[in-house]
Amino acid sequence: MAAPVPQRLPILQSGRVEAVQQGGRRGCGDGTGYFLLGNLPDGDLLLGAFWSTVACTLFFLQDKTLKSSVYRIRGSVSASNYLQLPRTSTQSLGLTGRYLYVLFRPLPTKHFVIHLDVATQDSQVIRLSFSSLFKEFKSSATWLQFPFVFETRTLKRGTAPPCARWTVLQLDLHDILLVYLSRYYGHLKSIRLCANLLVKNLYTSDLSFDPAVTVTEAQRTKLPITPVPREMAFPVPKGESWHDHYIHIQFPSDSPQAPSELVPAAAFLEPVPQLPSPLVALSKPMQYRMLPVIQMASHTTSCPAHSAPRVLPEVNLSCIHSEMSHLDGLSVCGRDSSAWVEDSDAHTMVSGSHMLTHKPTSTPVALEDAGSHKHFLPDPVLRLKGIIGFGGHSTKWALWTKDGAAVVYPCHAVIVVLHVSTGEQRFFLGHTDKVSALALDRNSFLLASAQVQPPSVVRLWDFPTGQCLSLFQSPMYAVCSLSFSSSGALLCGVGKDHQGRTVVVAWGTDQVNRGGEVVALAKVHADFDVQTLRVSLLDETRMASCGRGSIRLWRMRGGTLRSCPVDLGKHCGLEFSDLAFAQALDGCQVPSIHTLYVSSRSGHILEVDTQRMAVQCVHHLLPTGVPSGCHPRKQSFSAGPDIAISSLSVSQTTCAVGSEDGYLRLWPLDFSSVLLEAEHEGLVSSVCISPDGLRVLSTTSSSHLGFLDIPSQKYTVLAHSHMAPVLALSLEQSRRHLATVSLDHTVRIWDLATLHQLHDITSCDEAPCAITFHPTWPAVFCGFRSGTIRAFSLENSGVLVEHTCHQGAITGLLVTPDGNFLFSSCSQGSLAQYSCTNSECHILRVAANIVCQDTQPHPNTLAVSRDSRLLAFVGPSKYTVTVLDSTSLDELLRVNISTLDSLDSAVAICFGPTSLGHLLVSTSSNKVMVLDVVSGRTIRELSSARPVACASLALNEDASFLLAASGQAIEVWEYSTQSDPSCQVYIGHSEPVQAVAFTPDQQQVLSVGDAIFLWDVLATPESNRSVPRVSSAREAGQLENVVSGSRGLPQQKVSTTQLGTWSTRKIKAQTPTRPDSYKHFTARYKAFMLAKNISRPPAGGGQLRLKAVVGYNGNGRANMVWRPDTGFFAYTCGRLVVVEDLHSGAQQHWLGHPEEISTLALSHNAQVLASASCCGSTAALCQIRLWDVPGGLCQQLISHHDSAVQALAFSPDDAFLVTLGDYRDCTLALWSMATYELLSSSRLLEPMHGVAFNPWDADELTCVGPGAITFWLLRQRGADISLQVHREPVPEEMGLAELTSLCYGVAPLLYCGSSSGQVCVWDTGAGRCFLVWEADDGEIGLLVCSGSRLVSGSNTRRLRLWAVGAVPELWHKGSDARSSSVFMERELNLDGAVVSASFDSGMDMGVVGTTAGTLWYISWAEGTSTRLISGHRSKVNEVVFSPGESYCATCGEDGSVRVWSLASMELVIQFQVLNQSCLCLAWSPPSCGHPEQQQVVAGYSDGTLRVFSISRTTMELKLHPHRAALTAIAFSTDGQTILSGDKDGLVAVSRPRTGMTFRVLSDHQGAPISAIQSTRKEYGDLGVEGEDLWLAISEDQRVSVWASNWPQNHCKLLDWLSFPAPAALETTGLLPPSLATFCPWDLALLVCVGLGTREEVVFYSLRQKQVVEKILLPFFATSLSLSPGTHLMAVGFSECTLSLVDCTSGTTQEFAGHDDVVHLCRFTPSGRLLFTVAHSEVLVWEVLSP
Repeated sequence: MAAPVPQRLPILQSGRVEAVQQGGRRGCGDGTGYFLLGNLPDGDLLLGAFWSTVACTLFFLQDKTLKSSVYRIRGSVSASNYLQLPRTSTQSLGLTGRYLYVLFRPLPTKHFVIHLDVATQDSQVIRLSFSSLFKEFKSSATWLQFPFVFETRTLKRGTAPPCARWTVLQLDLHDILLVYLSRYYGHLKSIRLCANLLVKNLYTSDLSFDPAVTVTEAQRTKLPITPVPREMAFPVPKGESWHDHYIHIQFPSDSPQAPSELVPAAAFLEPVPQLPSPLVALSKPMQYRMLPVIQMASHTTSCPAHSAPRVLPEVNLSCIHSEMSHLDGLSVCGRDSSAWVEDSDAHTMVSGSHMLTHKPTSTPVALEDAGSHKHFLPDPVLRLKGIIGFGGHSTKWALWTKDGAAVVYPCHAVIVVLHVSTGEQRFFLGHTDKVSALALDRNSFLLASAQVQPPSVVRLWDFPTGQCLSLFQSPMYAVCSLSFSSSGALLCGVGKDHQGRTVVVAWGTDQVNRGGEVVALAKVHADFDVQTLRVSLLDETRMASCGRGSIRLWRMRGGTLRSCPVDLGKHCGLEFSDLAFAQALDGCQVPSIHTLYVSSRSGHILEVDTQRMAVQCVHHLLPTGVPSGCHPRKQSFSAGPDIAISSLSVSQTTCAVGSEDGYLRLWPLDFSSVLLEAEHEGLVSSVCISPDGLRVLSTTSSSHLGFLDIPSQKYTVLAHSHMAPVLALSLEQSRRHLATVSLDHTVRIWDLATLHQLHDITSCDEAPCAITFHPTWPAVFCGFRSGTIRAFSLENSGVLVEHTCHQGAITGLLVTPDGNFLFSSCSQGSLAQYSCTNSECHILRVAANIVCQDTQPHPNTLAVSRDSRLLAFVGPSKYTVTVLDSTSLDELLRVNISTLDSLDSAVAICFGPTSLGHLLVSTSSNKVMVLDVVSGRTIRELSSARPVACASLALNEDASFLLAASGQAIEVWEYSTQSDPSCQVYIGHSEPVQAVAFTPDQQQVLSVGDAIFLWDVLATPESNRSVPRVSSAREAGQLENVVSGSRGLPQQKVSTTQLGTWSTRKIKAQTPTRPDSYKHFTARYKAFMLAKNISRPPAGGGQLRLKAVVGYNGNGRANMVWRPDTGFFAYTCGRLVVVEDLHSGAQQHWLGHPEEISTLALSHNAQVLASASCCGSTAALCQIRLWDVPGGLCQQLISHHDSAVQALAFSPDDAFLVTLGDYRDCTLALWSMATYELLSSSRLLEPMHGVAFNPWDADELTCVGPGAITFWLLRQRGADISLQVHREPVPEEMGLAELTSLCYGVAPLLYCGSSSGQVCVWDTGAGRCFLVWEADDGEIGLLVCSGSRLVSGSNTRRLRLWAVGAVPELWHKGSDARSSSVFMERELNLDGAVVSASFDSGMDMGVVGTTAGTLWYISWAEGTSTRLISGHRSKVNEVVFSPGESYCATCGEDGSVRVWSLASMELVIQFQVLNQSCLCLAWSPPSCGHPEQQQVVAGYSDGTLRVFSISRTTMELKLHPHRAALTAIAFSTDGQTILSGDKDGLVAVSRPRTGMTFRVLSDHQGAPISAIQSTRKEYGDLGVEGEDLWLAISEDQRVSVWASNWPQNHCKLLDWLSFPAPAALETTGLLPPSLATFCPWDLALLVCVGLGTREEVVFYSLRQKQVVEKILLPFFATSLSLSPGTHLMAVGFSECTLSLVDCTSGTTQEFAGHDDVVHLCRFTPSGRLLFTVAHSEVLVWEVLSP
């Protein structure tokens, strides 16, 4: 075999690029040629040969201009001379990049044609053709023809001119299909290049490149431009312009032309000054343009100008296409720049087939569908009326207007102006992220606002009109403060740059109102802290700032900004929080006006003389009752209680102070005593005195906004707000009340008429997630993540009823419109029905596993019809929707969504009006399907305008409008239009919209997410047909200006509910979001309950010994260790550490962890193994166990982390152990291995993904995480050890990638893998990165290095071996290092993401673990991977054995049937069925025939059963006897008949020889069959004929016993048992499984569990027809098996325990070891082994002699 060719990787820009490039070979004589087909994800070039068809005169020549090889395609007839990729139409390129780049040159005086076959997302193939032969634009449903026209002064149309140049043709395939055919782009299928032209290469990408800018220029100028990769760039002579030599065509053009300008002319070869476009880079002496008429395929004439879609500029909030003013790297976009002259103040969004734009003073306006002339009447149909919310990014910004009549404050991405007396609201719309700072000039003419999205964008508004005057990008990543001068001519901003340095910027704004630009006057980087900066009221050139330990006075002079510190003396250690200039008394110039007041968090207020730049007085403010004093100059700090001042505001006579103790205090300017004070809930964030000095505005950290009226001493609340995203809403019909629940752990009730908060219920311990009103009595039901459901009275705020029947988080909650029933569902798949006829609201039914368990809590998980008759939900799987009768819960309809569109799942559901009979389902493929609720057929489909699944649906009563929550937008469909309904998209939310709903009167719409938005519906069904459409955006804006107000909030006190442990003051912190990295361990959810008082047998006295564990926990991270020199090999499975001898297969099992083990680490001397488990119901803190490897005993137990341990690492000398907490814990802990003491614990600012000790220095360790690498240095002083930290950001070449893995190489090199597939190499001595290369196209989660070889593993299932021997040499080169010296030696594809690995010192062989639950032996020398350990990744449903006990078989939810050797427990055979779950299994009996004819029959979730031959390893038969999922299956005793039971309770009898089902028994119909067992009896035994005795048991506690003679088709019911439901149903809501089996030592006995009201085993005699024995159990059983050899019975429990009962003596032994519910117990036929299963863990126990 030939040696593998090393692959050298070029350094490319980040981003997805796919390329079709020449391979350097000419077409062969058989008409084929080699091309390079590349896929460049994130810059990684994958090379491969691809066949093409050549039907032309094809030459491979060297082009002098490009200095490279090109192809020449030439021929007299274009259609007969072409080059096609791929070779045949049955093949496909499959390139998904949005932009196609064709690098070609038309041959002079010749025509050319380019054909592209593009596949849409619905698999429709569209041909796009571009040719100079076409005279005009033509279109059909499957073909678009675009003319490519050359025009010069002498040559008007037709062939290419003699001076034709090399051209970069950039085609936006997404927009072409969207605009012209209203279809969504899927992928590029094929390309045909027809004569006559030269072609260099083709490639696709999701990035829009600028070919005129090189990578070097882009890095030097740092402009937000994406340069073309070097491999694809055209050479440009030094000192000359790219446009002097080449041409760049973008189509469709991004220029903001009016639709009427889109003319059929395509290309210009002379300058055309009347059509310049700053958005399209064109050549100076030569310009091509392709701008065909916007013409829909369904029309024969072009669209009128006013209805054509308008081409809008891309909204990236940068002005790279506009004229710029540059000052020290600052870029400021002027208003009159041509690219922004029409749209700079409009927030534009183009998504799907809809484009949305709005003016800042109006509500978002949606333009009509590009593919239809139909539109809403009026347009827009919604108008924003009011917002309930305050803050978002910060709660410190609230300002008074000049007249004091209104306040201005942000609500996430919207700026709200609230009129205090009337409550009317006005909105400033345009920001795309949360507002971080506000400033209003003294005359209320200009408003400035900044948003948080880096780099921060600042908007300048005309405050009276609401028009955005300017939008410009600041040089700061985050703006924290803005301040205007008195005249508004100067704006100053403070923030941080991308390196965390403080930046102060001054902008000139005096020309903005005159149509001028914002000018950047000065920019300063400061090495001191600046929290607040204010411009002086007297001199616009002077400012003041304060921060931690500094007060500085600033001055603007000569275009520079300089500062001078104020001498603070002993006060230099204070942390200053805010400042304010003194106000002049009636315009008098007195010395006091030069005073600056500065507050500190220690309670001090300093008076600074700005002229002398000195502190003239210090006041120490104390709480009420403690005297405060003024201490000139020298002052000693008081030891009494302090007021931590967060904000202050100064009027002419008073000073208002807000503090962290929740008080607003008003002081005189001598601070002698408190004049007024008001207590708040939460610390006061900001205060602001009104211009007249009579009112004080205050904000709090709890998102309250209000003001204190000084004359009346009355406090008025203006706004309340949730402090976290709102999850769900519910509307009360009669009183117009709104109920919301939020991640801030509150339930709030609002009055829709006044937008006033009525009730506020807070829980510190439980998080509410679902809410619904009762329609007839004053109560609201709330569901919590704990599974609890409570009903609260709206009259006395008491808890009416509480239910705990669910074990998982509540995902759905609703009451039928008639008020008779309440339904709830949870994340564990259970559905509960309650009777609401009285206030007790008792439980009627609880059905398990029928609701989708993947469902996230949101309002549309459940839906009930408007006549209260039907209930619909997503389930049992996410691919199905089920409709039940709401009274009886009988299933009426089940629709499989995935069969309509592959891999499509249901997201939200909604019923239409009863008369229509429609059920609406939103899917994961961004569609809304309208189903007939009776037949389930699809009536029609609505395609979303945005690439986001609709999380919530709402249809109004007359079915005229459909609402959908789509990401951060709201979509409105004209539902009454049957064909091609129009859609409008509305934005304003800065976070995903969680729910939408119509108000009871149908006149308003509510949307909740980051805040609560109330919209007016401007059209009713009648007005929709009569009101004329707004003809332009300007007219729409005028309409909205007139009616954009709303009523305000009344001045009333909010009522608060306090119930038991409920509190309105303390709120639990929000759970951190899991990082987008697969490196983080997340424990699998388990349904077990905590066991108490387990009595385990004494050591050596048990009758069971754990022999083997089948499976590896692929859910763990770094949970396998292997030491080749000692042979030690260990891995985890659930709570167990498995130590296995790789030669003999013998296992040791280390038990002790109470929860699932997340990670392992082995000391360097291989004497200590550290294992960590997560916390849970059985452990408050994570347990870290230190095992003595030689002895196999736990020598120490330590704990510190409170969620999960992400990684463990030993120091090189094994003296220390470092433990890294996960994203919830964010703690790094250092332990002594000598004393096991915690030496140091550090709180991390952000989650870290990995940690490792430096192998050359035991005092240094390194962590990797988001955007930076962190070096920790251990410093020891005596017995004390501290950690010093140093952070280094990732290099700019890696973009926004996170470092996810690390390993050390040869000194001093450190290799780090990233989330984008890059590997970077660091010099640990210098703390710098000197080399980066693209190693994968996914996240690299594992790196292992030894010597000159490096192994990388990623979530793309790839394992790669790299030769890095040249890296030390590159280290010496420094910045000249190139990654071409690193190449890949080998690559292996595994079955899952790589999570653990160990290799020998030579990196020749190793063991690798994957998320699929497989451990692989890797041999790089042979290039092979061999399974070492393999198990089921998902739940195991059954275990069966061959008659001779040579094999056993298992089946799982993953659709696999696996056959194992019972002696070695090695996998022998695996049968796999895709997209189905295998739920039951049976092995043919010994009487079936010869051993070589053994068969296994399996039942699947689609109702089929399959018969597999073990000897031939093939499927022999497939039957479909059931419509529902099979749940139980068994062979008859002779093996010639198969009995199968399904979820509907039917039992089918089939013959595998004929493939016929000859009998169906419906006695158990209505309840799933849980088990079927068949055994042999004597012919006349038990008084009935037949040799087969079999039973069926269903989940409704019924057992039927039958005697049959299947060859004669005889079957008779022998006995029928029915038991009452267990009492646990009312307390836990989960019915234990119903299990029964024949007693192997007396076949006339039935052994039953889960039947009856007690935890017991029942022995029932078929002869005596009565219960003859009972054995009490500690819990309800979940599994049961009886040993045929001895009188032993194994019982599994949901408490993760196993009991072995001796039925003779009655003794019981209990065993632990499982990590979940023990849902399967199976003795082998001989009784020597016992198999127990918990989820995917299979434990094999050896039964010992007593």
